[in-house]
Parts: sequence; structure tokens; C-alpha cells
Amino acid sequence: MRHTARIAGWPKHEYTITHYGIRSLIPNVDLRAGPGCPVCVASPVKIEVAVQMALKGKAIVTTFGDMFRVKGVNYSLMDVKSMGGDVRVVYSIYDSIKIAERNPSREVVHLAIGFETTAPSTASILLKNPPKNFHIISAHLLIPPIMDYLLKLGEIKIDGFICPGHVSTIIGVEPYIPIAVKNKVPMVIVGFEPIDVLLGVAMLIDMINEGRFEVENEYGRAVKFEGNVKAKKIMREVFKISDAYWRGIGRVSSSGLELKDEFERFDALKTFNVAVEEKYDMPPGCRCGDVLRGLIMPEECPLFGKICNPANPVGPCMVSSEGSCAIAYKHIKVFT
Repeated sequence: MRHTARIAGWPKHEYTITHYGIRSLIPNVDLRAGPGCPVCVASPVKIEVAVQMALKGKAIVTTFGDMFRVKGVNYSLMDVKSMGGDVRVVYSIYDSIKIAERNPSREVVHLAIGFETTAPSTASILLKNPPKNFHIISAHLLIPPIMDYLLKLGEIKIDGFICPGHVSTIIGVEPYIPIAVKNKVPMVIVGFEPIDVLLGVAMLIDMINEGRFEVENEYGRAVKFEGNVKAKKIMREVFKISDAYWRGIGRVSSSGLELKDEFERFDALKTFNVAVEEKYDMPPGCRCGDVLRGLIMPEECPLFGKICNPANPVGPCMVSSEGSCAIAYKHIKVFT
């Protein structure tokens, strides 16, 4: 290797890197986690809409466990449940459908989050003619556009990208190619075992040293070049691409999924008249935005391990088990 390389990856890789001490094995590689935690980057405004629906008794609101504690503009869904709002944690959107079927006289709203991995499940449910009292708030986001956006920002030099294996099982290899070529940054799709990460880094270093700006697939046992054709077709039938707000980063062009007009009857944002404050700032002192953009490591935040910890998360990166700060707290325990 000719120089120290800065390589950006994702929280699921960050867990493997931190848990197995991979940084200590490759000290000449600066590994940074990107904004791949869907809970961490979910729009606070959309969370606040769900909060207000439950708080005002407009609907039963369902969501996933790691979304339960993340604050919107003012409150989290956990806060609302403590105030008497009907908020229910589910393991999948299918559980939300069952709740709607058991409560035909009440409206049920599911806060649907996640990247290309969970969007097909949401789409498939809506294609199966769910109950009329069932609605969603789509907070689904897309990975390739945020990669392109971070490279365009140029806040830090990224020599290579570890691409998320789980997302790539859906979208395949092709969407990364124009981004790699245009930005002259090599990429490798990588699985989540320690050997996957080490091999992926080695493949990136080879491309960096050879001046190749290609996309290679280390995770060939799960990822096909074309991805999951059926899942992509289902998403295209239900969703349209839109601009989206990423918490800690800002509005990113063509990085979100909204329901197409023919499915708008399931869109809670259009069905219910809920006004919320759209202004949002990170809590004072919180540097989750810088962590999500790879500018700092979690332990460099002044709140890390002090007033911000998993029992008392100040920023979204400490809430979810996929958040970089929560991972660092659990495995590194750096308290300054």
C-alpha cells in the first residue's frame, strides 16, 4: 500500500470492524462509518407526524423497536406512549396489518423506515390490498444517492467505499458503477463477517494502488449483478423516487421513496391533516451529523459517554444498535 487510505463503510460493517478489533489489524487504513443506520437518519419531521397522530388519538401508530426511542422534532414515540398515546412496537409491517384487521373501527399508521432492504416488504403489502384503515408514513431512503452526495460534498477525502451487502442483495452491482466512475472512487460490495471486511478492504487497496475506479463484488454468495429483480419490480410499482431529508446531513436529491398517486389512499401524510414544525436542529453539543458524514469518530463527540449513552441517548446515533455511537459505546467504552 502506497499511502494511508480512508475507506467509508456502513454501520453493519462498523459493528464487525469494532467488535473484532479490525482497525488494530490494519492501522494504515482509516475506516469511517457512513450514514447507513436508517433510524439515525430518518426525517425528524416524519417521526413528528407519527408522534402527533398518536398524541392526538388520530391513529394507532406502529413502528420498529429501534425507532421507538428516536425523537422527532419534540417527542419520541416512546414519550407519546408514556403520555397515553396508542403506540405499538412491531417486528414487521405484517404485524401492523394484523393490528388493522383486529381494529377495523380505528385507523392504523405504520412508520415505514429503512433502505432498499425493507422497502420491498412495504411495497408488497400495499399490492395485496390491505385493510382500508391501514396507512403508512414512508421514510424509506436510497443508498446510492447518499454515496454520491457525500462524495460531492468533499468534506473529507474518501479513497474507497465499502458498499452495504444487505442493500446490494436488492439493488445489485450496477447502481454503484456510474458513481464510482464519475467520482473516481473504487467500491467493493462486502458481507458482514470479519473475513468479508478484511477481504473487501484488501480489494479496495489493490484498486486504489492500481488507479482503478471499479465496483467489485466480494459478497458474491449473496449479491448478483442484477440484484433481486422481483423486489426491484415491486418497489417500482408502488414507489416513486423523490428528494428526501436525512437527519444530520440535509436534503438529498432523488434519495427517498414516496407512494405513487395510485397508492396515495395509503399515504398517512395525505390522509390525515397533521401540522408539525418543520424546523429541526441537532441537540446542543451533539455531533451526530458529523459522525454520520464520517467527519469524526463517535468518541470525538464531546457528549459521548458523558451525558449521551444508550440509557440516555442525546442524538440518534446512540439510540439504535446500528448507530455508530451505540456501537462505539458498547465495544470501545472510551470515556473522556
